[in-house]
Amino acid sequence: MKENENTNRHNKKEPVVENKHSLPYPTRTLDPPIRLVDRAREIESADMVIQTSVNSRLELIAKQIRNLQDEAKQILEQAELDLELHRVKCNFEKKVGQAIHLYVKDNGDKYFSLLSKEEWGKPPHIYLGTYMLNADRSFKKIGGT
Repeated sequence: MKENENTNRHNKKEPVVENKHSLPYPTRTLDPPIRLVDRAREIESADMVIQTSVNSRLELIAKQIRNLQDEAKQILEQAELDLELHRVKCNFEKKVGQAIHLYVKDNGDKYFSLLSKEEWGKPPHIYLGTYMLNADRSFKKIGGT
């Protein structure tokens, strides 16, 4: 007599048990008994795998947080510089895309000029750099120290 997939050797139907590997007892009489040591080993193995997985995911999140903090710091520093540059004395209208040159007088006052260090020949004050105004009203340093 040929055995059916759902019947045992006594021609009785086998119960359908899902996830039988996770049960604390054997599902058939011929299955080996589940010993306490085997169960403890399985729990220990699961603990290690889960702990490793959680640690690696948390490390990734921590790295992303550090990257976001660094990016936020750069954004704040750039915004602070932009605000400072907008308050620098300027006797002309700043236009988007135009190169403007920053100088500082001996008394510490800063000012923008349309004349570059080379156009001055010998600039009357200390040259700090050349900037360009972007459409979002931020400044981009395009030359100088």
